[in-house]
Amino acid sequence: MEDPGQSDSLRTKVFGERIVYDNPWVRLALVDIEPPDGHRFEHHVVRLQTVVLTIVLDDQDRVLMMWRYRFATNEWGWEIPGGILEKNEEPSTAAVREVEEETGWRPGRVEHLVSFQPMPGMVDTPHAIYLGRDPKLVGEPSDAEEAAVIDWLPLSDVSELVSKGRVIGSGSLVALLYLLAHRGSPEKR
Repeated sequence: MEDPGQSDSLRTKVFGERIVYDNPWVRLALVDIEPPDGHRFEHHVVRLQTVVLTIVLDDQDRVLMMWRYRFATNEWGWEIPGGILEKNEEPSTAAVREVEEETGWRPGRVEHLVSFQPMPGMVDTPHAIYLGRDPKLVGEPSDAEEAAVIDWLPLSDVSELVSKGRVIGSGSLVALLYLLAHRGSPEKR
């Protein structure tokens, strides 16, 4: 399928941006825009860091997951390891680092699967998804706040967990559903 094109007549014009709030974790901006309809106004945009997440699979086709409580949404759910890309860090390095920090496991190799923006209409937070293989337990998680339970779940159970709302966060959902959708492809991930 081809892209429909990038006509300037369909592009929103951006005249500038002013920062309302800024810290190392989040930046809130008001962006002066004019959509194609000609109605000019300020639109809020939340700018966050780049996030790197990793699906780690073992030789039994199980995925490394964390059962976590998220206070912002007041819910428990399963997630894959992930976190913020540090300045001047390679995404593949961050993928391995975050898995080890959060779970105590280190993938022996990682490969990039897909990148996406979870809410491009108002939030700018690039997400990169990696697949990790050949995991080795190297110690305890170095960040005790990260997970209540760390477990290996059969990949065959993931669809049911997703349908029951037990997998939370767009990063984990996109990553796991992408992997499941491409399991039968020639690469046989």
